[in-house]
Amino acid sequence: MPKYPKGVYVSSNEEKKAIFTVNGMSCSACAGSVEKATKRLAGIKEAVVDLLNNRAQVIFYPSFINEETIRETIEDVGFQATLITEETNDKTSQVCRIRIKGMTCTSCSTTVESALQLIPGVQKARVALATEEAEIQYDPWISTYNQLLESIEDTGFEAILISTGEDRSKILLKVDGVHTDNSMTIIESSLRALPGVEDVDIDPELKKLSVSYKSDIIGPRNFIEVIESTGSGQFKAMIFPEGGGKQSHRQEEIEYCRRSFLWSLVFTIPVFLTSMVFMYIPGLKDGLDIKVVNMLSIGEILRWVLSTPVQFIIGRRFYSGSYKALRHGSATMDVLIALGTNAAYFYSVYSAFRAATSPTFKSTDFFETSSMLISFILLGKYLEVLAKGKTSEAIAKLMNLTPEMATLLQFDDEGNVVKEEEIDSRLIQKNDVIRILPGAKVACDGFVIWGQSHVNESMITGESRPVAKKKGDMVIGGTMNENGVLHIRATRVGSESALSQIVRLVESAQMAKAPVQKFADRISKYFVPLVIILSVSTWLAWFLAGKYDGYPKSWIPSSVDSFQLALQFGISVMVIACPCALGLATPTAVMVGTGVGASRGVLIKGGHALESAQKVNCIVFDKTGTLTMGKPVVVTTRLFKSMVLRQFYELVAAAELNSEHPLAKAIVEYAKKFREDEENPRWPEVQDFESITGHGVKAVVHNKKLIVGNKSLMLDEGISVPVDADEILAEAEELAQTGILVSIDGVLSGVVAISDPVKPGAREIISLLKTMKVESKLVTGDNWGTANAIAKEVGISDVIAEAKPEDKAEKVKELQTLGKVVAMVGDGINDSPALVAADVGMAIGAGTDIAIESADIVLMKSNLEDVITAIDLSRRTFGRIRLNYFWAFGYNLLGIPIAAGALFPSTGFRLPPWVAGAAMAASSVSVVCSSLLLKNYKRPKKLDNLEIGGIRVES
Repeated sequence: MPKYPKGVYVSSNEEKKAIFTVNGMSCSACAGSVEKATKRLAGIKEAVVDLLNNRAQVIFYPSFINEETIRETIEDVGFQATLITEETNDKTSQVCRIRIKGMTCTSCSTTVESALQLIPGVQKARVALATEEAEIQYDPWISTYNQLLESIEDTGFEAILISTGEDRSKILLKVDGVHTDNSMTIIESSLRALPGVEDVDIDPELKKLSVSYKSDIIGPRNFIEVIESTGSGQFKAMIFPEGGGKQSHRQEEIEYCRRSFLWSLVFTIPVFLTSMVFMYIPGLKDGLDIKVVNMLSIGEILRWVLSTPVQFIIGRRFYSGSYKALRHGSATMDVLIALGTNAAYFYSVYSAFRAATSPTFKSTDFFETSSMLISFILLGKYLEVLAKGKTSEAIAKLMNLTPEMATLLQFDDEGNVVKEEEIDSRLIQKNDVIRILPGAKVACDGFVIWGQSHVNESMITGESRPVAKKKGDMVIGGTMNENGVLHIRATRVGSESALSQIVRLVESAQMAKAPVQKFADRISKYFVPLVIILSVSTWLAWFLAGKYDGYPKSWIPSSVDSFQLALQFGISVMVIACPCALGLATPTAVMVGTGVGASRGVLIKGGHALESAQKVNCIVFDKTGTLTMGKPVVVTTRLFKSMVLRQFYELVAAAELNSEHPLAKAIVEYAKKFREDEENPRWPEVQDFESITGHGVKAVVHNKKLIVGNKSLMLDEGISVPVDADEILAEAEELAQTGILVSIDGVLSGVVAISDPVKPGAREIISLLKTMKVESKLVTGDNWGTANAIAKEVGISDVIAEAKPEDKAEKVKELQTLGKVVAMVGDGINDSPALVAADVGMAIGAGTDIAIESADIVLMKSNLEDVITAIDLSRRTFGRIRLNYFWAFGYNLLGIPIAAGALFPSTGFRLPPWVAGAAMAASSVSVVCSSLLLKNYKRPKKLDNLEIGGIRVES
């Protein structure tokens, strides 16, 4: 059956509807530009853009226009558009990550990205030069990951598959003892028959199995047991040795570059000595000047022999890179190096042949130029990969937090431990019970079922103080148990763990390009061709000037003629230009910046978030859980009808039990005090439950109709609020408390006052933001009285209260129309629309998953101080990016004229090609090292000097 876009239908007059996701819109002006551009197209009946959900709905006439043309039009406006296809039981979108070897500059990554985007079924492709990885979103029903790999290989680079799909609940196993393909087939069949196994891929050559499974049903230990019992004990299964990880790949690359550089030195040093040192030592000079054939000397033959392996064996990577790039119509740094070194080498060969065939021709060779040029470039590449390896140290440290081994406990029916077993931590399955000894790392996410201790979670959350853990408390894999023994039950293992998700988020952030990088990408398309034109023009200008006496003969050094002088200038221009520095300016800084943020508990989701955060001049704060502790407690209760307080709270708790709102949870927790004799109290059955977002809930409990919420909800439901209740509400609001009204069977029956104290230091943080020229606003769903009291306490003057989720988003958009760059800080489900609408959404880490998913920045420690850290780190990172660009552009703008001989007429200074090559290599290294200085980031001193309640805040 053919697939149609989601929601597409053909009506009687041949109308069609298509829905697109539109990424990159930040304000109503963006949405308006998309809508306007779409409506201008012929055959469009209607176009509506939903900014909050990043969607565009278009009704059109297919006889005039198609979905692809509409999508391209949206992309031309400057946004990423994807047609939403119908939802089926099968997955129609999959993410594939591929490591790419051999990319040297932005032109390389752009070439690969363009090639991937041309493959049918590819919805989005991102190629990161700094991480040397590609992330491709594609339709697995149209294209396969093998096609993606082939496409990258066709562009001239080596491609290695890292992962396909989300790779959650997937494990690689190696099987020893397999001697025939039939054995692997039997093992595959045995695994496929297991409940919960979704897919099995086999690699007969490596004896490798890839098993995708449902972790709730089955796990890796089950697979090993099945494999080892299949072949009467002849098979042995284990987790496949990790050799293809990012760090091992980086080490391989470092070792390869080091080896290439050292081999080049073996040949280049003698070339350098014979051409530039021995020529000034009388005895050695006479020996090197001995003529072998006509005017061809021993010294020239030695240089020729020694430089040839450097040019064609050690330097073959530049030839292959150039060939592949030119074959696909692009020009990379390899092209410049190949042209420059070939010009020097083959002119030297020509000179040597002329000397060998002529009794009078006195040759001058540049063999040292080509070999030294390649050696310096290889040195630069070696230093560059060393430095680039340090940019991703944050991820490496995170990945190494999980311990290699874990102690698995097995129990009898009475709950006694009957067996302890040391297992690979990657073999932990859901619901396993793991023992954590003092001083050991927690092996996986889970909750404590026995024991008490303190756990240091600073490596995950950045919180320096150990957190007390007792029965029922959650623990995070990779954290450090300090002083007690804990038994934990595993809940999230492998790639589902919090640590894995943080790593994946940081990796994804480092893949994402900052908008400022598009500028460098555009330049890179024309950079190399322009340099080649400048190089040829330089050579031609100096050559013609020398031939037609355009400058005095005294300018020409004694060892060369006018042609050779012109050739040296041309080669110097070609090899001094550095597209690498431009290409690395942004991604290396983003990598280090996001890594530093992650190590401090501030997860920044990529370059776009960094770029937007550094421009923020207005912050909208949610109240509950953001400015306040987020752990509200019931402080007073007033009843307006005669009933037992326990009975009242039993009804109210039952109604609020299904609500996710913090105030509802506070009521339920308070109600448990009346039933302390029950560990897990059972509440009455609830019927017709309804949540009215931003107002309260309605439900039927024990055949009584309950309405629990704010005053506006009561008035909407036609329930009168007596004067006494109004006075109690006003009194609570003055004390910064929230008053919850409870109606039973249409009669107001009580008021519950709930207090949620302000976070320590909130006032000081708001004050510090003012000094950073950032305005603060408060938007909350709570009542006006409480909102104003909290705002006054923290020092915020602009308040919006009783706001529904859409009202919060509207407030954000209203501020954006005033020209402000807005950040939204929130933690709840009702904050999600505003987090999406804001230029930068900041989610408090203790908040809900949906808020964290909607945000651009996640503050893992749930500290308000990290709002300042996030903005300051973004500003520092972008300051570094600007410095990198200034250096990269300045280097090329100054270096190219000097290499072309701009200073030669006035000062006699000229840049030999090998020096120009060394300068080019140094420029890209310096940009990476400049980015690495961000690793020394210190948060603002104002925060270090901040005292909250007499206690100094420490990072």
